[in-house]
Amino acid sequence: MVLLIQCTDRQGLVATIANVLAHYSLNITTLREFVDTENNRFFARFVCEGGADFESIKTDLVTALPSDAAVVINPNPNKKIVVMVTKEYHCLSDILVRNHFNTLGATVECVIGNHPDLADLCARFSVPFHYISHEEKTKEEFEGELMNTINNCIFDYIVLAKFMRILSPAFVAAYPMKTVNIHHSFLPAFIGSNPYRKAFERGVKLIGATAHFVTDSLDEGPIIAQETIHVNHTFTPADMVKAGKEIEKSVLAKALQLVLQDRVFVYHNKTVVFEN
Repeated sequence: MVLLIQCTDRQGLVATIANVLAHYSLNITTLREFVDTENNRFFARFVCEGGADFESIKTDLVTALPSDAAVVINPNPNKKIVVMVTKEYHCLSDILVRNHFNTLGATVECVIGNHPDLADLCARFSVPFHYISHEEKTKEEFEGELMNTINNCIFDYIVLAKFMRILSPAFVAAYPMKTVNIHHSFLPAFIGSNPYRKAFERGVKLIGATAHFVTDSLDEGPIIAQETIHVNHTFTPADMVKAGKEIEKSVLAKALQLVLQDRVFVYHNKTVVFEN
């Protein structure tokens, strides 16, 4: 069982939680906790062994904790995801390989593309692919079709694996903090399109990638994971794109591992991430 708690901090919270879990004969095998002193906010992730009535545990914890406590109990670690793509295959291929060998930590329910280019790749892994074109449609019509397809799936998260379309506030609001995006830049630098060209023109010595939750603010959602690599004056924009694709795969894989293992807490526009 994985137990996630976020609430106002106060003295004795860990003891309070441990007492409730002990009452249900649960054994704590892992505990990670953090206090954001500036905001007086407590975050904790417990892993416990033992069977129990999860609803009763949650009720008792909510009663014992501060009134603003958010308590999530997730006895099933195997999540389901929907992946959205455009034409670039590098992030999708990495996800499909991990899915095939059961190392993703989730099951890919389907892939949705606004171009048909990656249908064959999905077919090779026996993963359903839905082609939904954005052409000759209003944004509302296009996103309506996307949402109809997504909502026909049972899923925990939506993954934008190089889905190169800006989503509307209405779409984002339908899946709050459930959509993970990979951006080809070390945010907040080079927000928006063509970040490698912008990085080249700026003459930077580092490029990177950022995985974040999607919000209404373009590329400014809570950051889950980031990495950088060194570049130099010999790198052309094409060289940066090639190097960037490798780091994009790595960062997205890391972010998904963290999210799918329930290691990420969101508070305001920041995250608390328990990596181990």
